[in-house]
Amino acid sequence: MAATIRTALVTGAGTGVGKAVALAFLKDGYRVALAGRRREMLEQTVKEAGPNGGNALVVPTDVGRPDQVQALFARIKEKFGRLDALFNNAGGNAPGVPFEDLPFEKWQAVVDVNLTGMFLCAQAAFRMMKDQDPRGGRIINNGSISAHTPRPGSAPYTATKHGVTGLTKTISLDGRQHDIACGQIDIGNAISPMTERMAQGVRQANGTVAPEPRMDPVHVGNAVLLMANLPLDVNVLTMTIMATKMPFVGRG
Repeated sequence: MAATIRTALVTGAGTGVGKAVALAFLKDGYRVALAGRRREMLEQTVKEAGPNGGNALVVPTDVGRPDQVQALFARIKEKFGRLDALFNNAGGNAPGVPFEDLPFEKWQAVVDVNLTGMFLCAQAAFRMMKDQDPRGGRIINNGSISAHTPRPGSAPYTATKHGVTGLTKTISLDGRQHDIACGQIDIGNAISPMTERMAQGVRQANGTVAPEPRMDPVHVGNAVLLMANLPLDVNVLTMTIMATKMPFVGRG
């Protein structure tokens, strides 16, 4: 019997970590749905996949909108028939400002994509994985090292990433009876548009400003692929991958 071709969904697949993970899945032979707000960026990811791009499906999506998430998963079911892995990656940040000066609108925008968007995609994936035959699948949430330790002036991002950890553990627990595994990858300083400022210098916990090392996101892609390719009776609940010399594990 021929092996079944596996299907993955990557959100935020147009840049940085999401792009690297989508390329890793495509290279490994997955059929991959690429979601993100900018079609042109998603299509660029497919182009960079070369011949493997023939297994890609581009679906422009704002993950913070329930109707668009519903349409995304309907398209995946129509095109591929099933979903084996979700990399729940789409996220955003707010400019670092003093906590007391953070506008509500900036707070809400980060919550909408980082937490609500992750919930909506995970819930839709859970429903699909529960009902498909063979049933089950794997959900991998992008946490960030901010799920453990904040940077100065990062209340919206840090709060949502702490929330992602709770979401991951709950899905992992609730998914057991349906053969749905859920884990989280916490990423520190992968090269992406969001981390450009780190190479120039960012504020540290002690008030100084210092540049921080970054790593090639291809290594994150490989790490997510490792998690995704485990059998469903094995789960990496949390993994931390980071630039070795970034100032995370020491005192600031």
